[in-house]
Amino acid sequence: MASIIGKKVGMTSIFDADGKNIPCTVVEAGPCVVTQVKTVDKDGYSAVQLAFGEKREKNTPQPMLGHFKKANTTPKRKLMEFQDFEQEFQTGDVVKCDIFSEGDFCEVVGTSKGKGFQGVVKRHNFGGVGGSTHGQHDRQRAPGSLGASSWPSRVMKGMRMAGHKGDVRVKLQNLQVVRVLPEQNLLLIKGAIPGHKGSFVTVSK
Repeated sequence: MASIIGKKVGMTSIFDADGKNIPCTVVEAGPCVVTQVKTVDKDGYSAVQLAFGEKREKNTPQPMLGHFKKANTTPKRKLMEFQDFEQEFQTGDVVKCDIFSEGDFCEVVGTSKGKGFQGVVKRHNFGGVGGSTHGQHDRQRAPGSLGASSWPSRVMKGMRMAGHKGDVRVKLQNLQVVRVLPEQNLLLIKGAIPGHKGSFVTVSK
């Protein structure tokens, strides 16, 4: 499995060979630096730690400065571990977006946009009440009954109610890589991916 850390740039669309318009998301994928290689003998499991995104040295804690110095690289903003890499890596190696090819299928993990506190119509797609007859004039977007009265005399677990929406980890699978631009470190992935512009994502085969 091949994985890389990236940053969501935005959305665009391209035309394929048949002239069909394909909406796609632009991801700045890498270059990522291998800052640590974990082994079963030393750490109890095998993984590769990748770092992406530049960070000011004055805003980096001293222990992390030493960690990056061991890898012979500048301070980075985002560090993540990946397992089951197909190829062997050494500390200081660089992983670029050319590990992907056009037509590859991948999964993307990101953090969805936060929407704050929302009602049931926006959060759970409730239909609301149509009209305002029979004296009812301010209940169009209300959730309605939350349960029975005498029994069970409580709100059941899992009841869809108003609350915080978004800002959660989302994984999308079987997305297709439609274009690879290694000179600009860009991947064009078919469809939309979670997160706002500038948010970090991980792309895995």
